[in-house]
Amino acid sequence: RKHFDIIKEDLNKIIWIEFDGVYMNSDVWINGNYLGNYPYGYSSFYYNITPYLKEGENIISVRVDNYQQPNSRWYSGSGIYRNVWLIKQDPLHIAHWGVYVTTPEVSKESAVIEIKTKIDNENKSLQNGKLRSVLLDSKGNQVAKNEIGFSIDSEKTQELNQQIKINSPSLWSVNSPTLYKLHQTIVNENNEVDSQTTIIGIRKIEYDVNKGFFLNDEHIKMNGVCLHHDGGSVGAAVPIGIWKYRLEKLKKMGCNAIRTSHNPPAPEFLDLCDEMGFLVMDESFDEWKIGKREYAYNMYFDEWNKTDLIAMLHRDRNHPSIVLWSVGNEIPDQKTEEGAKTLKSLTGICHEEDPTRPVTSACDNIAADGGATTLEFLNALDIVGYNYVDRWHERQELYFSIDRHEHPNWKMIGTENGSNHGNNRGSYSLGDDLNSVKPDYNYNMINSEQLWKFVKIHDYVIGDFMWTGIDYLGESRWPGISRSFAPLDLCGFPKDGFYFYQSQWTSEPMLHLFPHWNWEGREGQIIPVLCYTNCNEVELFVNGKSYGEKRVEFPRQGHSGAWNKFDNPVVNPTTADLHLQWDIPYSPGTLKAVGRVNGKIVSTFEIKTTGNPSKLKLLPDSDTLLIDERGVANVRVEILDSQGNIVPTADNLVKFLIEGEGKIIGVGNGDPNDHMSFKLSERKAFNGLCQVVIQSTQKSGKIKLTAKSNKLKEAHLDLYSH
Repeated sequence: RKHFDIIKEDLNKIIWIEFDGVYMNSDVWINGNYLGNYPYGYSSFYYNITPYLKEGENIISVRVDNYQQPNSRWYSGSGIYRNVWLIKQDPLHIAHWGVYVTTPEVSKESAVIEIKTKIDNENKSLQNGKLRSVLLDSKGNQVAKNEIGFSIDSEKTQELNQQIKINSPSLWSVNSPTLYKLHQTIVNENNEVDSQTTIIGIRKIEYDVNKGFFLNDEHIKMNGVCLHHDGGSVGAAVPIGIWKYRLEKLKKMGCNAIRTSHNPPAPEFLDLCDEMGFLVMDESFDEWKIGKREYAYNMYFDEWNKTDLIAMLHRDRNHPSIVLWSVGNEIPDQKTEEGAKTLKSLTGICHEEDPTRPVTSACDNIAADGGATTLEFLNALDIVGYNYVDRWHERQELYFSIDRHEHPNWKMIGTENGSNHGNNRGSYSLGDDLNSVKPDYNYNMINSEQLWKFVKIHDYVIGDFMWTGIDYLGESRWPGISRSFAPLDLCGFPKDGFYFYQSQWTSEPMLHLFPHWNWEGREGQIIPVLCYTNCNEVELFVNGKSYGEKRVEFPRQGHSGAWNKFDNPVVNPTTADLHLQWDIPYSPGTLKAVGRVNGKIVSTFEIKTTGNPSKLKLLPDSDTLLIDERGVANVRVEILDSQGNIVPTADNLVKFLIEGEGKIIGVGNGDPNDHMSFKLSERKAFNGLCQVVIQSTQKSGKIKLTAKSNKLKEAHLDLYSH
């Protein structure tokens, strides 16, 4: 329940309340007047509250009904977990989600921008006016302008079509995500009565059945990840600063594509994807008529699916980052005749509301022994989405190639695969636990590597979306609170798998060694030392002694003893895998890897045997916070020895004290089995690290954070809210 004031002048306006997301089954009242019910917890929705407002104090009440459990397979959160907006407009105004921008003609030389704008006239009489659309570049300079007149009857809506052509456009791309602002104004009787700004990108997308995906005529492989909507220690109500921090990590890994698993995300998440250059698969549903949980969305699907899908399409279709719609994830209906009919209905809605993007659905039963996805279902997709393509029989090695042979006209994409690189950050099994169902750290990446090799060299596979990009809350068995599939843990700290993808998805020379080198009591025992790299060759040194040079030669299958290489220097290529491995007898000291390209050292990496924990270190992702609720600092806490090295086995309890204009909104450590509350002012380290998230109190000023731990030197950090 919230109280707000309306001044007398605003009673002549049209006023809306818009919810970006309420989980779930919300009922809304304004001044005791019932506005309606909205079941789906991930849709944005709005109400016209104009008839119920009065001058002075007004009361809006929201009731959330989330008591029927279970209704989700992952952590959903509950309540009003996204932004709420109060929107005031003139009775003659641009309709809600009423602007639709496309770029039907795009080249480096010129671009055509088409604009469809719906105008509502809620006056009691016919209204004449004009719609002025001005295109501004990233510096705010006017690039183009178009004006069109209109005449709209009372209580009617009219759609206006405009076209803008510009020369030498700055195109939106993954490496240069240039954005424009489309500023639109309604002029009525020489007065500007309504205005709206839409952020757009000028870009061209194309999907080819043989060559895959093209952005602005450039072939791009989608190096994708799936993401759930939670933010780790802050739960489902995620400040945008946390998503910015997380997406920056994924970008550094080389990720260029995101699947919003398995629901529409918060609008500001898509804004970030536009700004940072991510390709997005925007997904609508996790179930249709057949549910996966007792009280899931299938209870509402028949009545609400069209409303919810159109809400997603209308809200999101101007985002240049979105290149593909997904209408479902692992839908049980995929194996039924009725499911194919439902799919055709959903794809039809997508095509009608946005004919510029194709439609997929993530299918997990394409070649199942029983209850396989029907051919009618698959043929109804613009692009066939594969979840766990290696799940069935010979597809463990042949992947997409069987369907490529049998259905050469199918466009194919890996919608969810490769959850083999996870593990818990900094945890390494050496085969001591004979009851463990998990492979040792030097084996668990093999499936991911083999799949990526296939995807990389077969252009017809549009790309692949790894499950998942970041660990997420829920969907875990006791004692876990989260799943640990991802290359980034709940805190956004990189695991070793992060560097595998970085070695495959980036060109900047890099290498990464693991495991840690603290193996007291195992002196003389063989420890597998692994390396991910994109260098030509890597040489490993242990305490100054060379253990030889190795190479990853994929996709060229080289052999040093081949007849045409007799005159070349002998090397030890590891061509079957995308990692290097040395088996080293353990002795304390220093591991050093030297990476070379064309014989020149371009990268080095060291791991040292550390001493005992001695001190703390605080590292924020930013030392300044926005003064509003968006402003956060993600502070990495390191447990160091006396020489400044992270102690990889440290689990010290760290206590936090905050002073000034900041507050702690979450603590974490990335351990999927840690049951400490995220809302405390303390946290145990997990393998040398933990995290505290600081948010502004919405006042300008200094923030001082102190971290303390028994017998360790404390650390201090100054932040600023402005």
